[in-house]
Amino acid sequence: MRARLQAAAAALSLLAAAAPATAQADASAQAARDCFACHGPGGNSVLPIFPRLAGQQAFYIEKQLRDFRSGKRQSEVMAPIVAQMNEDDFAALAAFFAAQQPQPNRADDEAQLAAGKALYDDGNTRSGLPACAGCHQPGGLGNERFPRLAGQHAAYTAAQLRLFKSGGRGNDRAKVMRTVAERLSDDEIAAVVQYLASMP
Repeated sequence: MRARLQAAAAALSLLAAAAPATAQADASAQAARDCFACHGPGGNSVLPIFPRLAGQQAFYIEKQLRDFRSGKRQSEVMAPIVAQMNEDDFAALAAFFAAQQPQPNRADDEAQLAAGKALYDDGNTRSGLPACAGCHQPGGLGNERFPRLAGQHAAYTAAQLRLFKSGGRGNDRAKVMRTVAERLSDDEIAAVVQYLASMP
């Protein structure tokens, strides 16, 4: 009897150990099927209009997926994809991409880096623009409340800042990004996104 109990316990232990690996494999397969074409293998997109997801904060990815499904964030590309997913898919994909290793990116216009760094680190006291680092952290890695920005494509980030500025995107918490973007000039957007792309 004891031997049977020990065997059963060992089997349950193996199943429990295998469960995370199975879930990870499922998420990897789903990402390859639904996400890699735009966001690149492992979430390292090479197309500047599609965001890099590798190393992104899991909470942020999960929130964006929910917002795309609810219509709070608009995208003709994402809407039909997330319509086929459930909450478990959202959580698994978010965890998968958060665990991927971001590859280095680069700025398209290195002449903008100094101005972009100044805005990121210090903001603009004349216009009341806060420093990006205050929320997104000095290294641009984000935290449990704010997304990673380091290494993101300049074109994608610029497009999102313009959407926040115009009100075309409104799924930010407490209108934080809309308030910030309203204070950004076009030249400041052009500079800061170049610096973000260059961050490791």
